[in-house]
Amino acid sequence: MSDYYATLGVARDASPDDIKRAYRRLARELHPDVNPEAEEQFKEITRAYEVLADPDKRRRYDLGADPFGAAGGFGTGFGFTDIMDAFFGGGAASGPRPRRRRGQDALIQVDVELADVVNGATRELSVDTAVVCGTCQGAGTQPGTELHTCDMCGGRGDIKHVQRSFLGQVMTTRPCPQCRGHGTVIPHPCPECAGEGRVRSRRSITVRIPPGVDTGTRIQLAGEGEIGPGGGDAGDLYLEVLVLDHPDFHRVGDDLHVTVRIPMTAAALGSAIVLPMLDGDDAEVDVRPGTQSGQSIPLFGRGVPHLRGNGRGDVSVDIVVETPTQMDERQQELVRELAKLRDEERPDGPFAPGQQGFFSRLKDAFQGR
Repeated sequence: MSDYYATLGVARDASPDDIKRAYRRLARELHPDVNPEAEEQFKEITRAYEVLADPDKRRRYDLGADPFGAAGGFGTGFGFTDIMDAFFGGGAASGPRPRRRRGQDALIQVDVELADVVNGATRELSVDTAVVCGTCQGAGTQPGTELHTCDMCGGRGDIKHVQRSFLGQVMTTRPCPQCRGHGTVIPHPCPECAGEGRVRSRRSITVRIPPGVDTGTRIQLAGEGEIGPGGGDAGDLYLEVLVLDHPDFHRVGDDLHVTVRIPMTAAALGSAIVLPMLDGDDAEVDVRPGTQSGQSIPLFGRGVPHLRGNGRGDVSVDIVVETPTQMDERQQELVRELAKLRDEERPDGPFAPGQQGFFSRLKDAFQGR
């Protein structure tokens, strides 16, 4: 005999409320409408609940006797309605399933430029999804016809089967195979949707991309998903953002980095650079005299807006000083003159005669001198 307490995951001294809560939790996970592959598990926990929720059956089971013997089995004291009450929380009974149900949510990916992340954007998207059938308006029936009550289940939506076994009389309830649990049949289905009440169609929607989104951000559009069967309410549409790489700006959190290359003379003498920004306004970058390669100049509050909250990140202007690689004779002469004025000549070696060069000092350091 099965261990019904282990099946429901409760102790042997569990109270009726504990047993009911355990069954409701498992039934929500294993009900065939939710998990079609768990039908056998659902039957098993239902049988366990049928025994443990009935005081007389539980007493006989605890004594090692057949809980379905003598007292009459499934139809006595406890039945399918009680199980459904436990599953749905009381008050709800078995019956036909509605044809009109909520549609599924949908997820699509949308590519976003970095400039749109900074400024926000409005996009037109084409979505291939289920919409209400224009011929039957969701009814599923051919225009001019209507649903008929199922003659197999009498409109109940389910069929009861009673079987006798050595365990006693067992009654099971299953969805009606003719109406699939709806209690009604469609004798003349709509030719457009074949009775579904919905068809596939491509439609355009306008969506707003808020400033500050990042790769992986999901934007929920309520009621823009698939229309449900029978013309039921639409699910939601989720947009998953993928931010595209920018050729110049690199995003780190809500900060932006941009590399600016300047000539050696601009780094030495100082300069002002006009830098086009992603928000559409230019920024004047002040390069101070003596700026070194690798230094960064901050532009506060010019980065990506914070998605949740006020304010914006910063922009870091990363400086790379370029050394000229090709110079004519006059340029070389001027550089030599500058080197002489700064006592940085190199006439015959790494540095001027009589001076120890940098590489010589470095070599001495490694040799322990």
